[in-house]
Amino acid sequence: MSSLANQLVAAEREEVARGIRLLLARPLITERADRVAFDVIRRRKESLTKWFDYTCGWNLVVEPRRGYARLSKVRSTTDASRPARRLRSGKAPFDRRRYVLLCVVAAELLSVPVTTIGLLADRAVQATASDPALPSFDTMSRQERMAFVDVLKLLESFGALLAVDGTTEAFVDSADAKVLYRVDATLLMRLPAAPIGASRLSVPPEEVSLRFEELLAGLARERRYGGMADDPVSRDSVAVSETQRNLWLRHSVLRRLFDDPVLYREDLTEDELAYLTSPTGRQILRRSVEQAGFVLEERAEGIMLIDPDAIATDARFPDESSTARVAALLLLERIHDVPGGATPEQLTEVGSELLRRFPRWAKAYQSAEGAQRLADDAVAVLCDFGLAQRIGDRTIVRPAAHRYRLVEATTTAAADSTDVDDQSIEGGLW
Repeated sequence: MSSLANQLVAAEREEVARGIRLLLARPLITERADRVAFDVIRRRKESLTKWFDYTCGWNLVVEPRRGYARLSKVRSTTDASRPARRLRSGKAPFDRRRYVLLCVVAAELLSVPVTTIGLLADRAVQATASDPALPSFDTMSRQERMAFVDVLKLLESFGALLAVDGTTEAFVDSADAKVLYRVDATLLMRLPAAPIGASRLSVPPEEVSLRFEELLAGLARERRYGGMADDPVSRDSVAVSETQRNLWLRHSVLRRLFDDPVLYREDLTEDELAYLTSPTGRQILRRSVEQAGFVLEERAEGIMLIDPDAIATDARFPDESSTARVAALLLLERIHDVPGGATPEQLTEVGSELLRRFPRWAKAYQSAEGAQRLADDAVAVLCDFGLAQRIGDRTIVRPAAHRYRLVEATTTAAADSTDVDDQSIEGGLW
């Protein structure tokens, strides 16, 4: 093979690896928001589509003319660590009202290529008024208008809605605001990642709360693995073939590996662990990791993928830019020293100590209940990164936490920041 051919092959391999990690971090990438990333995915769409389907069983749709790439990531386990967030200020997570309005607004947008904020609000009023299961939308309430604007701003960030005249935020101050939108209904329909549409699971409104877990499982049911929704790998089910069972094992293990910070062996079922340690499973694992450009780190307790370019994650740890993540690292060292795990009272006391030690830091938590909120947010960070877990009312560190140690914690008058390092502990479990 010529030198030029070798260079082309290497360039393609690097672009495919980069495309995989870009999509793992951002399952929806639009040309308008990130032209460079979209060009990589557009060029390598066939290789990327095949990789995600074979490795994780995820569907990738790339629309070059419409300018978007959508990876539908279906998880094997539920995860609430990535809620929709309000983009106007503070980035607080969506509450129930905003999720309801998001569904209502998305449904109303499907039938109109162009609309105004006033017409859309009127349609939301009519839709909620005609459905006895939904509280009515009231445009006279400022709180309701704020929730409505949060929904529209989220859809704008996805590229499903484009303000061509006026600004969405104006609706907060006045229900008479004039804003003209262009709607991308095709992209809008791509946003739900559930294999089964909610409309196909319609039940009487009074039964929804009673059958919520059943309905949630129904949305995530994937027919390619056979007819069993709750246990698609059951050996006793005649509806599941050996091929379907092996396919599910591959996808269930690799989905968690590529979507979570760390995969612990103790969190796997016996069948999943047997597949992961089998010659076939290990070969597929190593090949998939190499194709994606990760570094595989294996220990007795589990597996972690390291992205040397930090492309594949939307959050980092440690991270000095986030108060909760700085507090998480400071808290981690203290939890290590508590046999049997730390209680909420012990965590709150550590939070109070940190706030007393650094009085000009974490200003959002300098309040009566700030220490408890700081401790809760820090523990949530540790759990999200697989570094700790809650068992009963106690928080216990997990093996991957031993990769980190606090080097020094200082504050400066200029920045009021905490300086930390993530050097590995010599002789640690990881």
